[in-house]
Amino acid sequence: MIIPVILAGGTGSRLWPLSRSRHPKQFHALVSSEPLLVDAARRVSGSGGYLPPFVITNEENRFGVVAAFRNAKLPCQGIVLEPEGRSTAPAAAVAAFLALEKAGPDALILVMPSDHHIENSRAFLDAVEKGRTAARDGRLVTFGIKPTKPETGYGYVKTASPAGEAGAVLKVDRFVEKPDRETAQRFCAENLYFWNAGIFLFGARAYLDELARFEPAMVEASLNAVRNATADPMDFLRLADSFRDCPADSIDYAVMEKTEKAALVPLDAGWSDVGTWDALYDAAEKDEHDNATRGDVLLRNASRCYVRAESGLVAVSGVEDIVVVSTKDATLVAKRTESGSVKEVVQQLAATRRNEAEQHTTVHRPWGSYETLHLSERYQVKQIVVEPGAALSLQRHHHRAEHWIVVKGTARVTIDDETRLLSENQSIYVPLGATHRLENPGLIPLTLIEVQSGPYLGEDDIVRLEDVYARV
Repeated sequence: MIIPVILAGGTGSRLWPLSRSRHPKQFHALVSSEPLLVDAARRVSGSGGYLPPFVITNEENRFGVVAAFRNAKLPCQGIVLEPEGRSTAPAAAVAAFLALEKAGPDALILVMPSDHHIENSRAFLDAVEKGRTAARDGRLVTFGIKPTKPETGYGYVKTASPAGEAGAVLKVDRFVEKPDRETAQRFCAENLYFWNAGIFLFGARAYLDELARFEPAMVEASLNAVRNATADPMDFLRLADSFRDCPADSIDYAVMEKTEKAALVPLDAGWSDVGTWDALYDAAEKDEHDNATRGDVLLRNASRCYVRAESGLVAVSGVEDIVVVSTKDATLVAKRTESGSVKEVVQQLAATRRNEAEQHTTVHRPWGSYETLHLSERYQVKQIVVEPGAALSLQRHHHRAEHWIVVKGTARVTIDDETRLLSENQSIYVPLGATHRLENPGLIPLTLIEVQSGPYLGEDDIVRLEDVYARV
């Protein structure tokens, strides 16, 4: 059996303003109707020969992973939390140790990014199947994409022989850093070079044995982090702090560039890392003027544009080759072919401590989400959605009172020593300083409007007295 391992710790800053550090691109529906993370899990869900996946992520993204799998009704082997990101090689080592515990010495792991798009899932599974035999024989398999253009943003893999028949397992000659344009053009002209997709298939034991040859400190620190890991009330597996001692390195650098066991399977499945708006444009369906749109968009005399409206109408007229992305609190306009520079915009926002660099007006929590509808001096209006059976912490505030109006569903409200059930169109007042809790005892999501009033409305004005999610 193959155990998928989905790496879900990235930030996707080049896809701002949709992707934010506290809700990055893997949690957004960029190409299909579901988030990229769910797309990745569905590729191997229900397929013969695969167990449910492990997901490796961080504290900030943990509840986003829970929500994605819950909403998609997909099984998950476990959600592993890194105390600090140390790149892909230590993450794969942790996954390998867990796979050995789960499936024994013959366990195979398929390491996949959570934020890539693969158009043809059947072709992807076929390629993995072709690599399975090589992985069983101790080879460390990577998957390569035949270049369609001289791309300078990807690393390349050179094979020892041409691709030959479809699906052949090729010996790797060497890995190549991101090239300049002239070199990339030469790579495209030859039949030996592939884009490095960052997807790997290998035996858990084989990977750890090779990693121990080249990075023994990484293996030791990863093993200690797993042995001393703790499970919290939501079944997150928190790696021990010793994980921070791992050298930070990628699978490519730590193992694949050094081992003699590297092999490559060509992957022809409509792959894209959707790392920039231009890449997303390439992956999208287009109209007769080569425009790609999503949301409420009006185009007039425009061509080769990517326009995305997350909130309200976006009208574009008399332009070519641009990206327009509009969310509730930010709008990006950029030359499409230079959309990779959006990362510099995010860096500037972060340097000036702009909230738009980190999160959206909608903030996801383990119990559901809240959206800021209006913020002014001494009052704030939010929409709160609580998932069925979920509950906010028992808490109180030092600086604000709250008014709750139920819009949909049923709310169980505790204020000090009194508990009440509220249905649609009913409301309640939570005085400043009162101990209170909000719960959804129903079978449908609870939606309510919250009006906060007081001299200070920051999210840090919360004293949690009890919390099923073990937050402080």
